[in-house]
Amino acid sequence: MRRSGTETLPMLLRSFKLPAFIREYGPMATRAAAEGLSHEQYLVALSEVEAAERSERRVARLLEESKLPREKTFGSFDLERLPAKARASVAALRDGSFLDRAVNVIAFGNPGTGKTHLLAALGQELVRRNRSILFAPAFQIVQRLLAAKRDLRLTQELRKLDHFDGLILDDIGYVQQSRDEMEVLFTLLAERYERKSVLITSNLVFSKWDQIFKDPMTTAAAVDRVVHHSIVLELNIDSYRAKAAKERAKESR
Repeated sequence: MRRSGTETLPMLLRSFKLPAFIREYGPMATRAAAEGLSHEQYLVALSEVEAAERSERRVARLLEESKLPREKTFGSFDLERLPAKARASVAALRDGSFLDRAVNVIAFGNPGTGKTHLLAALGQELVRRNRSILFAPAFQIVQRLLAAKRDLRLTQELRKLDHFDGLILDDIGYVQQSRDEMEVLFTLLAERYERKSVLITSNLVFSKWDQIFKDPMTTAAAVDRVVHHSIVLELNIDSYRAKAAKERAKESR
């Protein structure tokens, strides 16, 4: 028995993986008839709904994969606290075009100045622009790579990280352990050099990165690769946590 059009169309749309079409083609057809829309206008309207929902699903997936702390957004960050130069740089970074040029971003500042919050907020903005981002404490990435190296699958692990447009390494200054850890971190930076962006937070300025990489030549090579195409955000401001603690203390008096 031949199927009717009302039976065939939903089945075809499911096979094409067009859930918004399935849900909206009927109501949209009624609207199109009422408003006198052409066939092309009707299809455009349906396609726009499908595209919007597909984008939302992709963003939700990217956000889940990013491991970004959801509470750290620009909405909860006081940009006015930043020095004018850093504030201007952040504004320029928010469109994500720096990722296409494999530009790195390094946020320097003392503990509590908001480095992590700032780059996490930037990461969320980039994800909502359909860019793939991974956020992780630097020591966690180092341990992940170290385990891969021991299992003779370092190349495969680096390839997995290569899928991300931007890799946020939080608190790189706390990676100060063995030579093996230093070597895999350097390998990661070298692999992404001029290909993919790395976003780094650190309380150690470049002149102190010998505390991370130990060897002077390796330190110089690492800094050179990070700095060559980079935007540096210097957060020369008071600790946000210290300021908040003082305000709470005043309120409790």
